[in-house]
Amino acid sequence: MLRGPVAVGYDGREGATMISFVIPAHNEALLIGQTLRAVVAAAEALGEPYEVVVANDASTDDTRAIAESAGTRVIDVNHRQIAATRNAGAAAAAGDYLLFIDADTLLPAETLQNAWAELQRGAVACGAEVVFEPGITPSTARALAVWNWLSRTMRWAAGAFIFVRREAFDAVGGFDARYYAGEEIFLSEKLGLKGVFAIVRPPVITSARKERTHGLVEQLAPIFRAALTFSYSLRRRDGLDLWYDGQREQPTDA
Repeated sequence: MLRGPVAVGYDGREGATMISFVIPAHNEALLIGQTLRAVVAAAEALGEPYEVVVANDASTDDTRAIAESAGTRVIDVNHRQIAATRNAGAAAAAGDYLLFIDADTLLPAETLQNAWAELQRGAVACGAEVVFEPGITPSTARALAVWNWLSRTMRWAAGAFIFVRREAFDAVGGFDARYYAGEEIFLSEKLGLKGVFAIVRPPVITSARKERTHGLVEQLAPIFRAALTFSYSLRRRDGLDLWYDGQREQPTDA
């Protein structure tokens, strides 16, 4: 894959190992600022050379301006497909390690440190458990607990956090762009065949906006449909409004 120039945090040491934080974003002006601040704080605490690459996918809001004002490098794409957008960010990144994190997700410094330790012990990739921001319903909390159990048991990463060695990512062909959803599961399974795939704690903290904009039934429907169609339903954008209808919450008056 192509490797572009480096950005935030890289000290230019010859032979230095670098981490590329890759953040796909479509109309994320409301949340990407806090995500970037958390990423930079965690990276600075880790103390390794790093860069931050935002893959700005057809945004019509201030996503690009906010990311650039934070000192990150922004590449523009027009895929409206999360797998292809993540791959584009990886292709532009220069790091020996790739950390994919969603634009509505906060990265605790301890999570990054624990994942880095696993990679240094020989893991090929890491995922992390996930929690939602406060205020979710009990049913959503139970569904999330089931996901975290599956994640630990099956070694599946949530798309909100995937930390992988570059050579392993390239070896499996990156995210499978045939799929409009579930690509993180397919990547996890392929990486698990290459070596240890670790799931770390503490969890990353991600937005609960899908619960507010769609509700639990709408969130679960694509999962059941994918199971019934042996994942073929995930190869079309139709029926995947949960990810692709573009709904975003608006700022509330303080």
